[in-house]
Amino acid sequence: MNIINSVAIAVTLTAGSLAAPIAWADTQSAGPGFISVSASELKWVDAPSVGPGAQIAVIEGDLKAAVPITFRLKLPPDFKIGVHTHPVFERVTVLSGTFYFATGDKFDAMTAKAYTAGDAVMIPPGMPMYAETRKEGAILQIHGTGPWGISFLDPKDAPVKN
Repeated sequence: MNIINSVAIAVTLTAGSLAAPIAWADTQSAGPGFISVSASELKWVDAPSVGPGAQIAVIEGDLKAAVPITFRLKLPPDFKIGVHTHPVFERVTVLSGTFYFATGDKFDAMTAKAYTAGDAVMIPPGMPMYAETRKEGAILQIHGTGPWGISFLDPKDAPVKN
């Protein structure tokens, strides 16, 4: 009986210690660097470097600076992003819709994999990639460290001409 009680106490203490940090995190006061944004508070603006119809909402950081960045990208239905690269590591999470994505230096819609809400893709700097939406648009959340940018391999794919 003592062994059973000892095991029960150990399990209870272990479970309690794992749960405690979660409860404490919820009760800590906000301090420097704390950011909290409701989806309804996001300020969506056009994202011409991605293409007509795309919108961006910056949540954290300055996309032109070497700081942590978090932003959302809203892509309309039937939207195509030609083969391109980014200068920074990207962590992309699909929040809604379906996002078709593939890597490679030639756009091939047949090889693009469908990613839906909750799916994630991590892409290293300089890796050629392309993407599209089809019947429905998509909202993505992108994390990384700036400065963020986009370079199209074929200048004809670039929505903004330099």
